[in-house]
Amino acid sequence: MNLTDVATALEARLPGRVSRDASVAELTTYRVGGPAAVLVHAGDEAALLALASVLACSKPPVLLIGRGSNLLVAEAGFRGVAVVLEGDFATIEIDPDADHVRAGGAVPLPMLARRAAAVGVGGLEFFVGIPGSVGGAVRMNAGGHGRETADVLRRAWVLDLFGGAAAVEARDVDGLDLSYRHSNVDASHVVVRAEFAGEPDDVTVCEDRIAEIVRWRREHQPGGSNAGSVFRNPPGDSAGRLIDEAGLKGLRVGGAVVSDKHANFFQAGPDATADDVARLVDAVRVRVADATGVELVTELRMIGFNDREDTP
Repeated sequence: MNLTDVATALEARLPGRVSRDASVAELTTYRVGGPAAVLVHAGDEAALLALASVLACSKPPVLLIGRGSNLLVAEAGFRGVAVVLEGDFATIEIDPDADHVRAGGAVPLPMLARRAAAVGVGGLEFFVGIPGSVGGAVRMNAGGHGRETADVLRRAWVLDLFGGAAAVEARDVDGLDLSYRHSNVDASHVVVRAEFAGEPDDVTVCEDRIAEIVRWRREHQPGGSNAGSVFRNPPGDSAGRLIDEAGLKGLRVGGAVVSDKHANFFQAGPDATADDVARLVDAVRVRVADATGVELVTELRMIGFNDREDTP
């Protein structure tokens, strides 16, 4: 089954939820990039199961798009099926005893942090500084401010879109193989929801922690169109420090530039393209390697670039 046939089958199973050659630029924080051949909006588990029943036959390239805060899609676009979660996947449930928080895969992490803090559930405040989704946090073991998702995650519910009639599977934290910016959640896996451990705490104390993280972020990280940290930190070092030491703050390629505020953040200006950002990534990687001997590895997911194809 080719992509045209896949799109036709999906339109029949999910009327009004499928678009062809749909721009994904506005679904990413870079606000650049080309179209997805097929874009599906799924609002509940029934829609995901219908999607899986179609995709299992041909297993086309699949790209899950959360908040788009760690994603760069080439101007040539993505020749596959992109999936956006919404509706039921954007809900949060907080245990009355403040023992745990359950959140859908589409829930923004800052919202999760603020909602938990507002009812005196501590321990999740660090999520306010990460502009991703719950699903993305599980897949990438997202972290910041000295903590990471593995520290607070109890379990996640995952559906394999290539599994056909397979049901949603619960995986505890040990079964997710979490390490630095890694899990065993593959490209075809959807994090439907996740459960996080909470700690009863004073609301004011929780909200003060939130405010301090927001203050720190505004002071040390740039706003505008970027995707956060471009490169992973090498063991025992900081990618931002290496880029800064190589004198690369302000380096520009087309409309993309290395931030003067944080060297591991690359900004996309109004005239930037996704390919500008990709060329800047390459230029920085080469110049840091030449200056320090360290080969930086991207944390940014780069999709549709033929010379460095990232598995979605």
